[in-house]
Amino acid sequence: MSDAAPDAAPDEITHEVTAEVTDAEASHVPHVPHDGAPAEEASDVVDADAVTAPDGADGVDAADGENTEIWDVVVVGAGPGGASAAYAAAVAGRRVLLLEKSELPRYKTCGGGIIGPSRDCLPPGFELPLQDRVHAVTFSLDGRFARTRRSRKMLFGLINRPEFDAQLVEHAQKAGAELRTGVTVTRVEQHGPAVPDRRTVAVVLADGETVLARAVVGADGSASRIGAHVGVKLGQVDLGLEAEIPVPPSVAEDWKGRVLIDWGPMPGSYGWVFPKGDTLTVGVISARGEGAATKRYMEDFVARLGLSGFEPTISSGHLTRCRTDDSPLSRGRVLVCGDAAGLLEPWTREGISYALRSGRLAGEWAVRVAEAADAVDARRQALNYAFAIKAGLGVEMAVGRRMLAVFERRPGLLHATLTGLRPAWNAFADITRGSATLGGMVRSNGMARRALEILDKRMDTSSGVGPAGRGVGKGERSAPEAEADTDAKAGTDAKADAGTEVQAGVEAEAQTGSKAGSEAEVSAKPEAPEAPEVL
Repeated sequence: MSDAAPDAAPDEITHEVTAEVTDAEASHVPHVPHDGAPAEEASDVVDADAVTAPDGADGVDAADGENTEIWDVVVVGAGPGGASAAYAAAVAGRRVLLLEKSELPRYKTCGGGIIGPSRDCLPPGFELPLQDRVHAVTFSLDGRFARTRRSRKMLFGLINRPEFDAQLVEHAQKAGAELRTGVTVTRVEQHGPAVPDRRTVAVVLADGETVLARAVVGADGSASRIGAHVGVKLGQVDLGLEAEIPVPPSVAEDWKGRVLIDWGPMPGSYGWVFPKGDTLTVGVISARGEGAATKRYMEDFVARLGLSGFEPTISSGHLTRCRTDDSPLSRGRVLVCGDAAGLLEPWTREGISYALRSGRLAGEWAVRVAEAADAVDARRQALNYAFAIKAGLGVEMAVGRRMLAVFERRPGLLHATLTGLRPAWNAFADITRGSATLGGMVRSNGMARRALEILDKRMDTSSGVGPAGRGVGKGERSAPEAEADTDAKAGTDAKADAGTEVQAGVEAEAQTGSKAGSEAEVSAKPEAPEAPEVL
């Protein structure tokens, strides 16, 4: 994930991100390292699986016979995924080295929403540096039909990534992990003169230094070099633009405890406002390839909210990437997690909880890989890690793809459902609090399951590629994916029916029964957008 400089102009950043998108679309090969991966890496899997590590090779360099330090686990990247992996491995009593290219704390383009699943994966004793607690959500449809849902219980919390990430790293260090910052990893090698034995992985740094480990966890972001080594395949790529906007106390008070989610003008797009004290985090996201339209949406969104008169302290952009179902999660003794593995919720593009959960699993299984005496056992442990990811996060991602397909086609229907039907809002609240998951609800709710089965008949999502064929060239799409792309474009037409759908949702809610005992509250009719007034 690329971070924009704090003093860069919004137009320059948008131009740079759009250029990155355009360049990326020129090639269908995902995750290519900036300096190119060595050709011999293609044989890593065969060599690692075919050769058993020699006995007594632990800690000895085969090239010169001198003692060489070998870490049990090396983690590349100190974001939520990497810090979680380092913590899990260190708590298990292993020698862990955490490598980060930037100095900490550092800014990351991120909304900073901490939902229940994220909170549940934090280390014991971790105190969230919350900037606000969300009890209300305003939903709007491209600026229209705004309605606010409220809850007596907190839905989720909002944090600033620099403080949150730094605190996660501190917990990993307290558990015993060693941190090195300002270190750039150029590649990993699992055979060759730099590797003393077949139980060891060489992590090669930009300055030429080689760090040895029994297992490596790649958590180095969406443009991961470790992901390139593993061969991560991506099927959905989206462009996000974000601004940190300081506002006066009177404006901040208007937003306190409430977030805005606006379903956008392009299929699959949406915008958000997250209040964090005296700063509003404002952003939009849409499919890659819509750079100019995404920039216009961002500008219109900020103007519509009455925030154009305030100068952002940071304007940034980034690409989010989702893996395909058949994308690998390991190669030899190397595992990937979080953005480096393409683990992301496809509909909302929420990534923190996926990074925390996959990072913890990667750290736990990296310990087992490090203990493996030979390639066969290492392979077995890596496959167990992949199974754990697919059985949990993989199921949620599959449901998320289907939800994105619905959203792309009929955003007005989705808006009406969330704002007009109490069970839908209660489900949203349960998911954000962590008392339920999207995948679990589909498994347990017959009506939801049948609705998704009907959707599956109209679109093939089995390949793991985004509903609109995102990240895939037209020549590479299957017939069902090409048809889905056409259907997705029709989603914009659904806005013409939005007023009818919203009203139908309200009427349907009135038929669901009494409001007694429910903790959610909703306004009786569509309301005007709740935008703070410019002072």
